[in-house]
Amino acid sequence: MATQPPKEIKVNFPQDLYAGVYSNNMAVGHNREEFIMDFLMVAPPAGAVTARIIVSPGHMKRIAAALQDNLRKYEEKFGEIRQAEEPKSDIQFN
Repeated sequence: MATQPPKEIKVNFPQDLYAGVYSNNMAVGHNREEFIMDFLMVAPPAGAVTARIIVSPGHMKRIAAALQDNLRKYEEKFGEIRQAEEPKSDIQFN
């Protein structure tokens, strides 16, 4: 049986998403069916969710692996990333 070349998928990238959004905080929750990632921009005295991403557990595992692989490649090229300390704050998210 001959191997078929992968099919090309044309992806539309909406103009309003080109610039992306900035996030300096993240909250992750999950249930049996999905992971919910809320990206936030927090600048006291307020904060706002800038994006919400909902994915299946299987896709979340692939995302985590891709992020780990890219961190490794980044550090190979640019050096070790120092992990920032957790900010000490009395901010409560509601």
